[in-house]
Amino acid sequence: MTVLDRVLARIDADLDASRERLFAFLRIPSISTVPDHAADCRAAAAHLAADLRGLGLAAELSETAGHPVVLARSDGADDRRVLFYGHYDVQPVDPLDAWTTPPFAPRIATLDDGREVIVARGASDDKGQVMTFVEACRAYVAVTGALPVPVTLLIEGEEECGSKNLPAWIAGNRAALAASLALVCDTGMWDADTPAITTALRGLVYDEVEIEAADRDLHSGLYGGPARNPIRVLTRVLGALHDDAGRIAIPGFYDGITDPPADVLAAWRRLDLTPESFLGPVGLGVPAGERDRSVIEQLFSRPSCDINGIWGGYTGAGSKTVIPAKASAKVSFRLVAGQDPARVRSAFREFVTARLPADCSARFTDHSGAPAVAVPWGLPQLAAARAALTDEWGRDALLVGSGASIPIVADFKRLAGLDTLLIGFALDDDRIHSPNEKYDLKSFHKGIRSWARVLAALAG
Repeated sequence: MTVLDRVLARIDADLDASRERLFAFLRIPSISTVPDHAADCRAAAAHLAADLRGLGLAAELSETAGHPVVLARSDGADDRRVLFYGHYDVQPVDPLDAWTTPPFAPRIATLDDGREVIVARGASDDKGQVMTFVEACRAYVAVTGALPVPVTLLIEGEEECGSKNLPAWIAGNRAALAASLALVCDTGMWDADTPAITTALRGLVYDEVEIEAADRDLHSGLYGGPARNPIRVLTRVLGALHDDAGRIAIPGFYDGITDPPADVLAAWRRLDLTPESFLGPVGLGVPAGERDRSVIEQLFSRPSCDINGIWGGYTGAGSKTVIPAKASAKVSFRLVAGQDPARVRSAFREFVTARLPADCSARFTDHSGAPAVAVPWGLPQLAAARAALTDEWGRDALLVGSGASIPIVADFKRLAGLDTLLIGFALDDDRIHSPNEKYDLKSFHKGIRSWARVLAALAG
């Protein structure tokens, strides 16, 4: 029997105790957004730090301007070290009367389809996910007395309120975070039986444009025809952002983008994500993105542009016949690897300005921006982790993209130079941020086993 076999057997035998340790963690109401729960957040951090010290790790609470960070380290060389990230804070529980049982009284329930699940606030997001990694480490320590690779854990307490103090903390603690790779367990499976590694997160450019014409609102009877209408100008400009094939028409917008490898594209096609299956549940049926790209490519590896809001003139009850002096819109771009947010923002503004007729001017407001993050396809640890997950689940682990942005991953790259593998075991029906949040017991059990295999694979 190999060391890994012995570790996996230990995980199986210890599952009930692992579940009870998770329950103890879940009972602490560590709601980071509610000031009255500040003491509970500190209690959750202290509870986790004490648990990690029991595994032989040097664990401490590191202060921030808000809730503390749990920082724990095992012995070993940093060139083989992995940095694991998660969070101990949870969302508020409102509306409380929608919970079947108290949100901080964890329990096992059986769903109609026979699945056993853990029900509690934080069960999936993110305490249950954090404990899959902790329990894998515990099994290694119990069997071998050590971890297969050096490990650092960074578990924060403000993810649910925007991680506003974490970038400054990372910048001030770079030496303590030295590692070869970051691991994040705050994502999900493709489905209940198919594991996934998120390899790309889209970046973001969010801009606001205001077009101004006359120096006041004008009577449309007295001025209609000769006077510029900024709503008409704005809608014409916004309508030109996409061509008839669904491509974004800003010059140079696609510069720097490369397609995923052929084998990854082939694996995505096998998932058979059709327009009907993806768009049907929200009452749509026809993809509106690039016509020559599949729905899954549009989501995982292509950028997008959306008008998020538009306003101007009179919008109240009844009628008011004016030509407005101003019209505004908010426009966001989701970016992929290879795109420079500053360059995209500049190109958008040049696109708008070049289309302004006489008597019109534009003013822009920068709301936010972040680069996309992508794991290099040839990263050896990516192949190793993918093989480990495939061995555990008996299905090829998928390499997927995410249309969302996770700021901590960009911070790891920008501030610590680390690539990140996002490996999680949540499911779409886990009801995170909602009443009766749950985490499948299978996700918890096989998540622990998965991390044991991944750590073994990263050790070579």
